[in-house]
Formats: sequence, C-alpha cells, structure tokens
Amino acid sequence: MPRKAIDITLTAEQKKQLEKIVRSHSAERRQIERAQIILESATGKQNQKIAEELKTSVLRVSKWRRRFAEKGFVGLEDEQRPGKPETYGTVFRDRLLAKLEERPPEGLARWDCPTLAEALNASRHAVWRVLKKEGIYLHRSRSWCVSTDPEFAEKSANIVGLYLNPPLNALVISVDEKPSIQIIERATGFVETRDKTIVAACKSTYKRHGTLNLFAALNVATGHIKAQTTPTKTREDFQGFMDLVMADVPEDKEVHVILDNYCTHKKNDIWLEKYQGRIKFHFTPTSASWLNQIEIWFGILSRKTLKGASFASTEALKNAIEAFTVRHNQNAQPFKWRRREVRGSQIKNTISNLRN
Repeated sequence: MPRKAIDITLTAEQKKQLEKIVRSHSAERRQIERAQIILESATGKQNQKIAEELKTSVLRVSKWRRRFAEKGFVGLEDEQRPGKPETYGTVFRDRLLAKLEERPPEGLARWDCPTLAEALNASRHAVWRVLKKEGIYLHRSRSWCVSTDPEFAEKSANIVGLYLNPPLNALVISVDEKPSIQIIERATGFVETRDKTIVAACKSTYKRHGTLNLFAALNVATGHIKAQTTPTKTREDFQGFMDLVMADVPEDKEVHVILDNYCTHKKNDIWLEKYQGRIKFHFTPTSASWLNQIEIWFGILSRKTLKGASFASTEALKNAIEAFTVRHNQNAQPFKWRRREVRGSQIKNTISNLRN
C-alpha cells in the first residue's frame, strides 16, 4: 500500500505569502515551483498528482512537502553546501601579507598583482581576491605634509581662534595668490567611450598664451571674495591689491589678515605704517598654508572654471575668473571650519599589523 503523503495546513498569512511568490515576476523559478508544491499540497492532493501537474518528479514534491511541514518557510530555502575545498586559505593570505612587507623586485617602486602572483607562485586571480577581501589597493596612495614649525601650536591656535572667535568690530580676511595660471587654448567638448559613456574631453595639443596671476581675499565672516588679476606677483602687486581691499573697509575697523609665508607677504612694514596699525598680519605655520581658508576657494575655482577649459587670450581668462567671482558672491556663505581626523599620517604601520 502506498505511503500517505504528509498533510499540509496553511494559515491565511502563509497562503498569502506563497501566492505572492507564485505571482512574482522577480522570484527565481525554483522558489516559484516550491511555493506551488506547498499550495497544491494544502489542497490534499497526493504527490504523484502534483508532480504530473507541475511536470516535476515525485521525489522533489515529497522533499519540499516534508521540509515545509518540518521547518515552515525556512525549509524551502537551499541548505548550505560545503562547496569546493579552499585552495588558497589563511596560510596563503599570511604569505601574501608578509611578501608585501618585503621590498619589491629591483627596478620596481611597489608591488602589483602580477608581480605578487609570480613571487608567490600563485594565480593572479587568487592574489586579486585576497587583496580585495583585505581592502588593500596597491595602486592607490596618500600623501601629507607635516609642519616642522617649532611655533606650530601657537600660530595655528591664533588663526583658528580668528575663524571661530573673531575680535569685535574687526574684519578677518584670508588672503593669498594663485600664481602662474596657464592660459591654454585647445579644443574641448564631449566624447562617447566604448562602453557608451559620455565624458568631457579636451584635445591633447594646445596653444599657450602666457600666464596670469590672481590675488584673492576671502571675508571669513561672509564668504565674499575680492579678487584681482595681475601679470606679475611682486610685492608691489600684493600691496596694490591690499590697497584695493582696504578701500572698501570702514576706517574705524581693524583688519586681521591671514597669510602664508610667501616672500611677498613679508617685509611690508613701510606699507603697513600708512594704515596706522589698523592692519595686523597673521602668518600660518611653515608648511601649513592649508590653514588659510582662501585655499578652499582656489580649489573650487580650479575645479569649476579652470580645469579642462580653453582660453584664447589673457582677457578671456580674466573675464572667466571675474564672472566666477561675481557668481560666487551672489550666494556666498562662510566656510564651516571644523577639525578633520586624519589617519595614517605616519609611516609606521605595516600591512601585517593593519590587517591582523
């Protein structure tokens, strides 16, 4: 006598969930088949009848009917399989990390995937998988600049203090120059790559039309910019630009100017005397011009106006810078000064102790 099939009784919620799987356009075919088997089983049909209707085997119907009865929806999932034994395991990973601590072959500045594979007598794919899993990117690098100024703490605290807590009835401005901006004329536009991606493009050949210097002052409190282009960057050019900035400042206001240590910013005592102590210069520590907020604006200008652009003349570049400055000032906002945590700024960590 044939064995009686296991009875399946569904709750309203279980039936609703199984019917949703059957109607789904994104579910896998095997998931839909298993849901159909359970729905048909709940009607009291025998395994052979269900197998005929769904065009599958009786053994398959019996299997999923039994597993649903024992475990519910969890029973309809595939069981974990052991898979192929791991060829490159922990031992290989440790060998790879240790190899990265060694110097690369003579003539190479760093290890790369093919060189590592050759040194370890392994496949490139195996090396690539370990590197990816460990989050190691051999083609990437970071750089940093550490100030050696013995008065770094004092000078930087003074400048950050001006940003966060400026003196009453005083103007704090951040001043610097962007020297020798290349006036380059070249064909620009867009191209379609092999994968149908549209990207900006510029011709590799170009014409030079000289250079232009840019002086700029950032009002730290408002974010507004005062800018002037000059053909040179002498001390006289710097003083002339500062006269232009001071022309807009009320005579009863002190002006605190944040500057880096460029030579034209020094030895301006005679010029400062004519403002009778109203102007005070604050110099960033050595190798720490990043403390000067005007550098942020120069970066924005470079990305939005200068990078990949074409200028047929000095006047064209000058007009572009002036137009960008006007546009910026229309919606100017002060930069939010905050401390950023920088990790990995000392070459002391090794691959091994970073990954273990």
